Amino acid sequence: MTSVLIVDDEKLVRFGFQLVLSASPDIDIVSTCEGHEALAAVERHEPDVVLLDVRMPRVNGLEVLDQFRALERRPAVAMLTTFDTEEYLGAAMEKGAAGFLLKDIAPESLIHAVLVLAAGGTVLAPGIDPRRITTRPSQVPATDLTTRELRVMRSLARGMTNQQIADEVEVSVGTVKEDLSSVLGKFGVSTRVEGALAAQAAGLLDG
Repeated sequence: MTSVLIVDDEKLVRFGFQLVLSASPDIDIVSTCEGHEALAAVERHEPDVVLLDVRMPRVNGLEVLDQFRALERRPAVAMLTTFDTEEYLGAAMEKGAAGFLLKDIAPESLIHAVLVLAAGGTVLAPGIDPRRITTRPSQVPATDLTTRELRVMRSLARGMTNQQIADEVEVSVGTVKEDLSSVLGKFGVSTRVEGALAAQAAGLLDG
Protein backbone atom coordinates (compact mmCIF):
# COMPACT_ATOMS: atom_id res chain seq x y z
CA MET A 1 0.00 0.00 0.00
CA THR A 2 1.38 3.40 -1.06
CA SER A 3 0.58 6.24 1.35
CA VAL A 4 -0.01 9.68 -0.18
CA LEU A 5 -0.32 13.24 1.13
CA ILE A 6 -1.94 15.87 -1.10
CA VAL A 7 -0.85 19.48 -0.53
CA ASP A 8 -2.78 22.24 -2.31
CA ASP A 9 -4.43 25.46 -1.20
CA GLU A 10 -7.64 24.68 -3.14
CA LYS A 11 -10.08 22.32 -1.43
CA LEU A 12 -11.62 21.32 -4.75
CA VAL A 13 -8.24 20.24 -6.15
CA ARG A 14 -7.46 18.23 -3.01
CA PHE A 15 -10.86 16.57 -3.14
CA GLY A 16 -10.53 15.73 -6.84
CA PHE A 17 -7.10 14.16 -6.47
CA GLN A 18 -8.21 12.26 -3.38
CA LEU A 19 -11.27 10.94 -5.20
CA VAL A 20 -9.18 9.68 -8.13
CA LEU A 21 -6.43 8.08 -6.05
CA SER A 22 -8.83 6.48 -3.60
CA ALA A 23 -10.17 4.39 -6.48
CA SER A 24 -6.88 2.47 -6.51
CA PRO A 25 -6.63 -0.45 -4.04
CA ASP A 26 -2.86 0.15 -3.89
CA ILE A 27 -3.06 3.75 -2.66
CA ASP A 28 -3.98 5.15 0.74
CA ILE A 29 -4.59 8.89 1.11
CA VAL A 30 -3.33 9.58 4.61
CA SER A 31 -4.16 13.29 4.60
CA THR A 32 -4.71 16.45 2.55
CA CYS A 33 -3.69 19.94 3.62
CA GLU A 34 -2.47 23.40 2.65
CA GLY A 35 1.18 24.36 2.28
CA HIS A 36 1.69 25.74 5.78
CA GLU A 37 0.46 22.44 7.23
CA ALA A 38 2.58 20.18 5.01
CA LEU A 39 5.64 19.65 7.21
CA ALA A 40 3.57 18.71 10.25
CA ALA A 41 1.45 16.37 8.13
CA VAL A 42 4.53 14.61 6.73
CA GLU A 43 6.04 14.23 10.20
CA ARG A 44 2.76 12.81 11.51
CA HIS A 45 1.87 10.42 8.67
CA GLU A 46 5.25 9.69 7.01
CA PRO A 47 3.74 9.30 3.52
CA ASP A 48 5.57 7.55 0.72
CA VAL A 49 4.53 10.21 -1.81
CA VAL A 50 3.60 13.88 -1.55
CA LEU A 51 1.73 15.66 -4.34
CA LEU A 52 2.71 19.29 -3.81
CA ASP A 53 1.27 22.37 -5.48
CA VAL A 54 3.87 24.83 -6.74
CA ARG A 55 2.00 28.07 -6.14
CA MET A 56 0.23 28.56 -2.81
CA PRO A 57 -0.47 31.85 -0.98
CA ARG A 58 0.90 31.28 2.53
CA VAL A 59 3.77 28.84 1.97
CA ASN A 60 4.59 27.90 -1.62
CA GLY A 61 5.82 24.56 -2.90
CA LEU A 62 9.48 25.57 -3.01
CA GLU A 63 9.38 26.63 0.63
CA VAL A 64 7.77 23.32 1.56
CA LEU A 65 10.57 21.45 -0.25
CA ASP A 66 13.10 23.42 1.80
CA GLN A 67 11.30 22.35 4.98
CA PHE A 68 11.42 18.70 3.89
CA ARG A 69 15.23 18.80 3.74
CA ALA A 70 15.39 18.49 7.51
CA LEU A 71 13.36 15.27 7.54
CA GLU A 72 15.12 12.03 8.37
CA ARG A 73 12.77 10.13 6.04
CA ARG A 74 11.91 12.23 3.01
CA PRO A 75 8.95 11.27 0.81
CA ALA A 76 9.04 11.24 -2.97
CA VAL A 77 7.59 14.57 -4.08
CA ALA A 78 5.83 15.40 -7.33
CA MET A 79 5.07 19.04 -8.04
CA LEU A 80 1.55 19.87 -9.19
CA THR A 81 1.77 22.56 -11.81
CA THR A 82 0.13 24.38 -14.69
CA PHE A 83 1.84 25.60 -17.83
CA ASP A 84 2.20 29.10 -16.37
CA THR A 85 4.24 27.82 -13.42
CA GLU A 86 6.87 25.82 -15.32
CA GLU A 87 9.37 28.57 -14.48
CA TYR A 88 9.51 27.25 -10.90
CA LEU A 89 10.31 23.65 -11.81
CA GLY A 90 14.06 24.01 -12.27
CA ALA A 91 14.32 25.26 -8.70
CA ALA A 92 12.01 22.48 -7.50
CA MET A 93 14.23 19.87 -9.14
CA GLU A 94 17.31 21.23 -7.39
CA LYS A 95 15.42 21.07 -4.08
CA GLY A 96 14.66 17.38 -4.50
CA ALA A 97 11.41 17.04 -6.47
CA ALA A 98 11.14 13.68 -8.23
CA GLY A 99 8.32 14.49 -10.60
CA PHE A 100 6.23 17.16 -12.29
CA LEU A 101 2.53 16.64 -12.99
CA LEU A 102 0.00 18.90 -14.65
CA LYS A 103 -3.17 19.46 -12.62
CA ASP A 104 -5.35 18.29 -15.50
CA ILE A 105 -3.63 14.88 -15.59
CA ALA A 106 -5.84 11.94 -16.57
CA PRO A 107 -7.00 9.80 -13.61
CA GLU A 108 -5.25 6.61 -14.77
CA SER A 109 -2.03 8.56 -15.40
CA LEU A 110 -2.18 10.07 -11.91
CA ILE A 111 -2.49 6.65 -10.29
CA HIS A 112 0.39 5.31 -12.38
CA ALA A 113 2.57 8.32 -11.55
CA VAL A 114 2.05 7.89 -7.80
CA LEU A 115 3.01 4.20 -7.93
CA VAL A 116 6.10 5.02 -10.01
CA LEU A 117 7.18 7.64 -7.49
CA ALA A 118 6.65 5.26 -4.59
CA ALA A 119 8.89 2.71 -6.31
CA GLY A 120 11.71 5.24 -6.64
CA GLY A 121 11.03 6.33 -10.20
CA THR A 122 10.60 9.77 -11.75
CA VAL A 123 7.63 11.22 -13.61
CA LEU A 124 7.30 14.06 -16.10
CA ALA A 125 3.88 14.93 -17.47
CA PRO A 126 3.48 15.04 -21.26
CA GLY A 127 3.38 18.62 -22.44
CA ILE A 128 5.96 19.93 -19.96
CA ASP A 129 9.02 21.08 -21.89
CA PRO A 130 12.11 19.60 -20.18
CA ARG A 131 14.23 22.44 -21.56
CA ARG A 132 12.32 24.83 -19.31
CA ILE A 133 13.07 22.70 -16.26
CA THR A 134 16.69 21.82 -16.86
CA THR A 135 18.85 24.42 -15.16
CA ARG A 136 21.93 23.70 -17.27
CA PRO A 137 21.89 22.90 -21.01
CA SER A 138 23.26 19.49 -21.93
CA GLN A 139 26.31 19.39 -24.17
CA VAL A 140 26.43 15.58 -24.27
CA PRO A 141 25.96 14.18 -27.80
CA ALA A 142 24.30 10.81 -28.29
CA THR A 143 27.63 9.37 -29.45
CA ASP A 144 29.02 9.90 -25.95
CA LEU A 145 26.53 7.40 -24.53
CA THR A 146 26.70 3.69 -25.15
CA THR A 147 23.70 1.90 -26.67
CA ARG A 148 22.87 0.41 -23.28
CA GLU A 149 23.21 3.77 -21.52
CA LEU A 150 20.71 5.24 -23.99
CA ARG A 151 18.29 2.39 -23.32
CA VAL A 152 18.69 2.86 -19.58
CA MET A 153 18.07 6.62 -19.83
CA ARG A 154 15.01 6.14 -22.03
CA SER A 155 13.58 3.71 -19.51
CA LEU A 156 14.39 6.08 -16.65
CA ALA A 157 12.64 8.94 -18.43
CA ARG A 158 9.52 6.77 -18.69
CA GLY A 159 9.45 6.54 -14.89
CA MET A 160 10.84 3.04 -14.47
CA THR A 161 12.56 1.88 -11.30
CA ASN A 162 16.01 0.27 -11.34
CA GLN A 163 14.48 -3.21 -11.18
CA GLN A 164 12.11 -2.48 -14.05
CA ILE A 165 14.96 -1.06 -16.13
CA ALA A 166 17.07 -4.13 -15.40
CA ASP A 167 14.25 -6.42 -16.54
CA GLU A 168 13.69 -4.43 -19.74
CA VAL A 169 17.36 -4.05 -20.70
CA GLU A 170 18.12 -7.59 -19.47
CA VAL A 171 20.98 -6.73 -17.14
CA SER A 172 21.44 -6.79 -13.37
CA VAL A 173 20.26 -4.00 -11.08
CA GLY A 174 23.91 -3.37 -10.24
CA THR A 175 24.69 -2.78 -13.91
CA VAL A 176 21.77 -0.36 -14.18
CA LYS A 177 23.14 1.60 -11.22
CA GLU A 178 26.59 1.71 -12.82
CA ASP A 179 25.16 2.93 -16.13
CA LEU A 180 23.08 5.60 -14.40
CA SER A 181 26.10 6.79 -12.44
CA SER A 182 28.11 6.98 -15.65
CA VAL A 183 25.44 8.94 -17.50
CA LEU A 184 24.87 11.38 -14.62
CA GLY A 185 28.61 12.01 -14.58
CA LYS A 186 28.63 12.72 -18.32
CA PHE A 187 25.78 15.20 -17.92
CA GLY A 188 27.38 16.77 -14.86
CA VAL A 189 24.26 16.28 -12.73
CA SER A 190 23.63 14.41 -9.49
CA THR A 191 20.05 13.14 -9.49
CA ARG A 192 17.93 10.80 -11.60
CA VAL A 193 15.46 13.59 -12.32
CA GLU A 194 18.17 15.94 -13.56
CA GLY A 195 19.64 13.18 -15.72
CA ALA A 196 16.31 12.27 -17.32
CA LEU A 197 15.42 15.91 -17.96
CA ALA A 198 18.84 16.75 -19.35
CA ALA A 199 18.65 13.79 -21.71
CA GLN A 200 15.19 14.81 -22.85
CA ALA A 201 16.23 18.41 -23.34
CA ALA A 202 19.17 17.22 -25.46
CA GLY A 203 16.87 15.14 -27.64
CA LEU A 204 18.59 11.87 -26.69
CA LEU A 205 15.47 10.02 -25.65
CA ASP A 206 13.67 9.98 -28.99
CA GLY A 207 13.33 6.68 -30.73
